[in-house]
Formats: sequence, C-alpha cells, structure tokens
Amino acid sequence: MAKHILDFLCSNQIKHREELHSLISLFVFVSTVNLVFSQTSVTDCILNIQLSSSLNSSNCEATNWGGFINNSNCCSVVFDDYLYALGRLANQTGQIYLNFTEQNKCLNSMKSSDQNIWDCGIDKLTSGVGGCFDYVITDVITKLGNNMKNLGEGCKLLDLDGTLSQACSDCLRGWKEIGAATESTKLEADICRFTILVTLTSKRIDDERWVHAVYNCLGGQDLSKDELGGKASGGFKFRTASNDTISEESTCHKLPAKEVYSATNNLSTSNYIGQGIAGENLAVLSVSRKVYKGMLSNGQHVAVKHIINDGQVETFVREVTSLSHFRHPNLVRLLGYCENEDEYFLVYELCHNGNLSEWMFGKFKVLSWIQRVVIAIDGAKGLWFLHTYPEGCIVHRDIKPANILIDANFQAKLSDFGLSKVMEVDQSHVSSEVRGTFGYVDPEYRRNHHVNASGDVYSFGIVLLQLLSGQRVINLNSNRTMSLNKTARILTRGGDITEFADPKLNGEYSVEAFELILKLALSCTGLKQQRPSMEQVVSRLDKALEISKQVKSFTSRSTT
Repeated sequence: MAKHILDFLCSNQIKHREELHSLISLFVFVSTVNLVFSQTSVTDCILNIQLSSSLNSSNCEATNWGGFINNSNCCSVVFDDYLYALGRLANQTGQIYLNFTEQNKCLNSMKSSDQNIWDCGIDKLTSGVGGCFDYVITDVITKLGNNMKNLGEGCKLLDLDGTLSQACSDCLRGWKEIGAATESTKLEADICRFTILVTLTSKRIDDERWVHAVYNCLGGQDLSKDELGGKASGGFKFRTASNDTISEESTCHKLPAKEVYSATNNLSTSNYIGQGIAGENLAVLSVSRKVYKGMLSNGQHVAVKHIINDGQVETFVREVTSLSHFRHPNLVRLLGYCENEDEYFLVYELCHNGNLSEWMFGKFKVLSWIQRVVIAIDGAKGLWFLHTYPEGCIVHRDIKPANILIDANFQAKLSDFGLSKVMEVDQSHVSSEVRGTFGYVDPEYRRNHHVNASGDVYSFGIVLLQLLSGQRVINLNSNRTMSLNKTARILTRGGDITEFADPKLNGEYSVEAFELILKLALSCTGLKQQRPSMEQVVSRLDKALEISKQVKSFTSRSTT
C-alpha cells in the first residue's frame, strides 16, 4: 500500500485536492493554507518588481533555465521579473542578492491568488551562504571579470533578434563556461552564473530589449545538467521500478535496491556511521534506524538510512512526503528513496562534518564562539522556513543537536523529519502520545499533547542553551539533578552569567552577544504565549553575530 501512495506522491500528476486529502487521512499529512507572512505589504520589499502582464495569462512560456527553476505556473515569467529587479537594485547599490529576511518579504509581495511563487525555486538566490551567494558587483568584476566579459561578448548580438540561433549559441557557450573548470557543485556553478547575469543586467538596465532577449535565450536552454558543468551532475539517472526516468525537475526520486546496496558496499559495517531514532514515546523507544555513508554511481556522496521495521512505514512516508518538497540551504536534502520488500531506504546528501552533538560533546572537537552563533542562525532559518511553509506550518517535533547536521562548508542543516507534522498556521493538533526526545520536549506539549510550532521553539531554546554552556540537557554531575533550563534561569537572577559559558570557549566570546542569546534562549523556553517566532529568533541571532564580529577584544583579553 505504501508503494502506491509514494508513487502517487512523487509523480507530477497530483491535480485534485480530494486525492491528497485521502492520503492525509491515512498518514496524517497536510492541508493547504496561506503562508504566515501573507499579510506582508508590497512596500516591505526593497526590490522594485514590475510583474509582467503575462503572469495571469494561459500562454506562459514553460522555460526553466536549464532546470534551475520549475517549469510550471508561469515561473519563468516571474523569475525573469525577479532577476530584472535584482539588476535594478545592483545598479543602484551594488548588492546582488537579498538576504533571507529581505527575500521572504519580496516573494510574499509577488504572490498571486492563483500562483504559488514559493514553488518556483527563486528562493535559491539568497545571500548568506558564502561564495557567489554573497558577491557584490565589485567582487564579480575582480573575481569573475573574464567570465563576465565572455558572457557579455557572447550575448551582445541578442538585442538584434532574441531568437537568432547563432547569437543564442554564442551566449549559451559563455554561460556554460562559468564554473565549468571549478570544483563547484551544480548549484554553486548556477549561482555564479546568475551573479554574473545580474551584474550584466545592472550595467544595461535601461536596455530592456537586450536584457529580455538574453533571458529568453538562457531561460529556454535545452541543456542537460552534465553540459552545464559542476561536479555533482554526473551521468546517473534516477529511475522508477518500471525503469522510467523521472524528470530532473522532480525532487522525489525512486532508487533501485541494487543502486543502494552498491553505494553502501552491501550495508558494510565499514560504511556504518550512526543510528537514528525515529523519535521517542515518553516510555518506549521506536525502532532504531541504521545510517550508512555511501557513493552513488554518479559519484555523489550520500547518507543512507535503513529502515527494516514494517511498523515504521508511516515514518518513512512522512519523511519522503515532507523532504521531497523542501529546498532550503538549512534543511538536509533528500535525494531519493527505495522500497525493497520489507525494508526501506532514505538517501540524503552526506554532511561530512557529522552532527552538532558530536561537536558539542565529543572529546576532540571544539566549536568557536562565531561558529556556534552561525550554526544557531542556520538552524533557526531552517525552522523559520518550516513554520512558514506555504502549504502549511510544518512542526519538526524532534529538534536536538543530533538532528542538526553540519556539511563540508560548516553549514548547519536540520534533519530527521520522521516525526514532522503539517498543519494550518496558528492551529494545533492533539496527539495521542507524546513524541520527541527527553529533555527537549515542551512541558506544555507533554501535559496537553497539543502539537504546534511553539514546541519547536522550546526545543530550539534548549539547543541554544547547550551551544552557550556545552552542557547536556540534564546535569547529572551536581549533587541534585537539575535541568539546563532551570540552571540558566537561576544564574540570570543575580548570578554571574559567565559561569554558564562553556569552558571550551576559554572566555573568547562577546559577553554582550552571550547575554543576548541567553535571554533569547530563555524566552524560547518560557511560557508558550511569550515565546518568539522563529523570524524573531533569526533577527536576534543576526544581531548577536553582528555584535560578535564587531568586538575587537574578547573577555579573555579584557580581564586582568
């Protein structure tokens, strides 16, 4: 039964909400609602976005910029308008991409009643990730000047005829050369391409005919990911059980069991990297799930979660249905899944630096103050995205250090959506049992079984306290067992808050930022009605990071 449901969910043929609701009743999934930021005013967006009149037309061109955006719902039209607005901003300020907060406001201002902007993929053009994501125009000129010159030369004749085949071929050649000789991933190469394109747009912002001719050429490219460059493209194609290749635009890929076993050396013990828990009942642990590292036939490193208990099909389906629709830099990416008789596999991107728990409590790993703040921001952004997801507020229900993974670039990503719950904004769900991890579960949820976003905020507050203190949730070393939350509250009532700091920091942190985050963490673990939203959490953490970067001397240098 699960097989048919998963095939249905991963197809692109879901057109009727009635069919989706039948799945909801079986697997307690999602009902469609508006984004929590739906009241955002157009004036809150810093971009001057002039939406094309063709947005509401049935004749929208189905171009997808080589697979970078979805080729439905007039996404290409909206994407072009957004690119042009970025070019206008770059012309005025030198800034290329918006940060997460700025982009949220702009995407919400672009929403229409019959179109979900968030499904288009525009959100990938967000600053704050590093590399080309954070370039300004001067960076493009100094670091990507030759690529920009070549693209400009290749596309210069397109203002004569946007459909001129030779001119478009020359333009595409310059486009795909960007990032082709580097070790960048497909996404990183694409971001560098768009960074250059926005810069070129800014320099010819008044020549709309040329700009749109270039967009028509590059947006309608019919190139495979291999041709566009980037080491992660490879030659491997995901296939269904019937050997039909799934569209590369789909984010949900079914893998043959042979591919999974080959990737993990037949689930070799040498590939074993850990064991995930599908969540906890307050009294009973659910089935454990072993995790293996591996490499797909296309050379991509992956983490494979092996589920062997048929009673966990609901958890398996929940992760597939949740993660397959998410694309966010701070959520672990689900690459595929596999069903093989009575066993199931979930295939994720491999986060080479393990999880936050290993870094916090391992003997030979130490996180600097700045690293801790950045990890906190990454995790908060991931939760903010989940809580404001257009299709409904997604409650993770198991936020803890072990479920915060760290990739090769030291970017934090939320993982393990086996307990996630999707519901309408500002609503709650009454659960028949309390699920989560001891020490991180909201006491109010434990009492009334009401599942809502504030429970995640509580759990995240506990994680913040751990980042500050380096302690586990329960202090078993004292004469009297005391929760971390209670310890922190006692220190804030006239005590020395620096006593709460992790000794591994060696005093090298901003006291002002430390106090700001401590107060934020305690507000997260306070009464439900007084807890901040994840947007507010991100804002305060950003402020703490800014303060930390501005501090010239840390406490260890200022003490005598």
